[in-house]
Amino acid sequence: MLRLLPLAALLIASEPAAAQDLLDLINGGTHLDTANTLGGAAPYGNPIADQRVYGNVFFDQFEGRLANGSYFRWDGQGWIGDDYNKLWLKTEGRYNADGRGLVSDGDQELLYDRPVSTYFDVQGGIRSDIDSLRNRTWAALGLQGLSWGFWNLELTGYASDGGHFALRSNASYDLYVTQRLVLQPQMEANVYSKADRGRELGSGLSDIDSGLRLRYEFTREFAPYVGVAYQRFFGGTADYRRRDGEGRGDLRALTGLRFWF
Repeated sequence: MLRLLPLAALLIASEPAAAQDLLDLINGGTHLDTANTLGGAAPYGNPIADQRVYGNVFFDQFEGRLANGSYFRWDGQGWIGDDYNKLWLKTEGRYNADGRGLVSDGDQELLYDRPVSTYFDVQGGIRSDIDSLRNRTWAALGLQGLSWGFWNLELTGYASDGGHFALRSNASYDLYVTQRLVLQPQMEANVYSKADRGRELGSGLSDIDSGLRLRYEFTREFAPYVGVAYQRFFGGTADYRRRDGEGRGDLRALTGLRFWF
């Protein structure tokens, strides 16, 4: 310890506070005034405020789908909460898809969200199909997060009255061509355990909605895009469409806006 005394003398002249900590250690003390180290930070950095409440609203699809009988399509979600507990609201639907100025394929979900791993959250709550067809309410349970290869993935199971069950998957990937130009492939699939005449759905795989969008990010929050979408219907759902004079497949150009705040 005697070897440290000259060092303490030098510190007293230049850094009195640091010298006092060193003298405390020499005299057998164990206290180190961490408040004066690293500019006020603790030895391992400032504590992270993980209990603060934040909110976010995000629309990935806010677009017109253009062809014979153009219509408007939206798909968005928002949340409020802290790092561990969040309340999510999701909404999607189509306006004028049947050419009669009605809302179809509309569903709204209210979910509680909690992380279960570094990359995935578990979500549970209710889904309500509200549009021009017969309404149906579901219990919902699923996962949402960042999968292998940096794919954004949602996988949700639903249960309703009368033994109706459903499964929805949604996956998308952001391929950065440049720092502002982004190509995004996306695909959503829906499966139902039973036919539902009120909602014009057959059992089994109902439909796959896929898209390829190229967006330009003026800012991260504001990005117009163009692209192409293809929706394919299967089984009994395709039969309902055929009775209405519509085909099994629907290919359209699209233009829209992706935004969040």
